[in-house]
Amino acid sequence: MASPTFYCDFNSPYAYLAAHRVDGLLGPGVRWQPIAFAFLLRAKDRTPWSLTDARPAGMRECEERAVRYGLPELVWPPDWPVESYTLSSLRAALVADEHGRLREFSLAAFAENFAHGTGIREQAGLERAAEVAGLDPAAVRDGIGGPVIKGRLREATDGALAAGVIGVPAVLVDGEVFWGDDRLEAAAQRLAA
Repeated sequence: MASPTFYCDFNSPYAYLAAHRVDGLLGPGVRWQPIAFAFLLRAKDRTPWSLTDARPAGMRECEERAVRYGLPELVWPPDWPVESYTLSSLRAALVADEHGRLREFSLAAFAENFAHGTGIREQAGLERAAEVAGLDPAAVRDGIGGPVIKGRLREATDGALAAGVIGVPAVLVDGEVFWGDDRLEAAAQRLAA
């Protein structure tokens, strides 16, 4: 059986919540894979809950889960979700992956968005996340614009779509997709079976 894959996007509060639980529930062999959630939504012709009347209830649910999980109080980035979205952070994560620091950068990027509420759309937020992850911010900044990194993000997103991923967070275990923070336990059971 292949290692489980954790699909995430740093603008998703549910992915933020799942990122703090996925390794503990599924073990250290989980492969983290940033994908472009906006392109996933477009491909599936879906509207996220954050752009509907369900937004206030969804935000409250995320805030309550953060408390239940023992995380810092959830702080929303400015003008979330539309004005806080960026592909640069996802590309930066792939640069971090080349340096063996994907998890560290991902957790730092999530913290910029949802623990500090400062966001990662601006270069300063990306640089703070890079520094926290132990990376040279200049190397990350220089790496995100290259065609190789852009291609890797496109391939990862296309691969997630091909695997049946319709949203984030999602975990792929032995060909089965578990979508949502609340499905991590089911993914762990499937992995153990």
